[in-house]
Amino acid sequence: MSNLLKRDASSEPTDPLPDRAVLVRGEQPFWGGAGARWRQLAGDFATLGFSFEWHEWHAVSPLQWSESFHPDSVEICLNIEGAGWVGYQNQKLEFVSGTAGFYTLSSGSIGGQRASGHRHQFLSIEYSTEFLRRRLEAHVEDLHPLIRRCLAQNRAPTGVSELSPLNHRRQEMLKSLLHPPVLKAAQRLWYESKALEFAAEFFFSGQGPELLCTRAQQMARERVHKAKQILLENLAEPPSLEDLGKQVACSHFYLSRTFTQETGLTISQWLRRARLERAAELLRSGQCNVTEAAVEVGYSSLSHFSQAFHEVFGCCPGLYPLKTSAQRTNSRP
Repeated sequence: MSNLLKRDASSEPTDPLPDRAVLVRGEQPFWGGAGARWRQLAGDFATLGFSFEWHEWHAVSPLQWSESFHPDSVEICLNIEGAGWVGYQNQKLEFVSGTAGFYTLSSGSIGGQRASGHRHQFLSIEYSTEFLRRRLEAHVEDLHPLIRRCLAQNRAPTGVSELSPLNHRRQEMLKSLLHPPVLKAAQRLWYESKALEFAAEFFFSGQGPELLCTRAQQMARERVHKAKQILLENLAEPPSLEDLGKQVACSHFYLSRTFTQETGLTISQWLRRARLERAAELLRSGQCNVTEAAVEVGYSSLSHFSQAFHEVFGCCPGLYPLKTSAQRTNSRP
């Protein structure tokens, strides 16, 4: 995932703002001085109340991360790579690769550091307390205690949340930020909706049966994601359904049911599509001819491969690399 995000994050900002707030302008010299690549994806902390910011660098020495924090703010960190911590009194949020959490700041009393000798890659989402108050005050009883205190005091207390995994759902949410699927004129509104989506993901506290249900759903999604990864790594010789269930630590009956609920496809239907998409990729790149592509993804019969390919892409595999990009896009599932 991190390589994909590195590539995506190198593109130009999607929502440049001509009148940058002083606080936001001040972050560029801070991160630049650390040798980091920093850019604001969207928003403006001072004027809009939210900001999405990308950070990436290799740390040769420890970095006092807390010097970049905004007073009276709530910040979510989606930590893709690298190690660091944020702490207050006896509370400490220790990030490692693939974790997430949030912290609230009333002033400069909170500490935070990024470790030396690490490659760091993370995305932060910053909120003003006013932004959160206007949108969450109707949900006070269901919020995390730190966020409840923000709304009650009308300012951010200082504290840290619990550490949680940067799971597959959150990874997909993060990746969507790098490619907003709307016209440029609508991106500010779209990013504001994403700020609320991340708030809903991190700032609510589940209780009782609802929490148990959420955990079960999350575990099911994680198992389906792991099953997909196993199948993608073994397209030519996929494991049996029973073995696949063992590898993701559940019965194959349960895996089949949850896989279909999550994807809308049976495991065999998803595997067939994944094989054909991989074959199309090999043909587009010129790495393989038709026969080689068929064998690479597990087809022993060239006629069966050609028929399946035609059903999905609307042409025989031998003609696929010759199609225009527009035709190819229209024919993909």
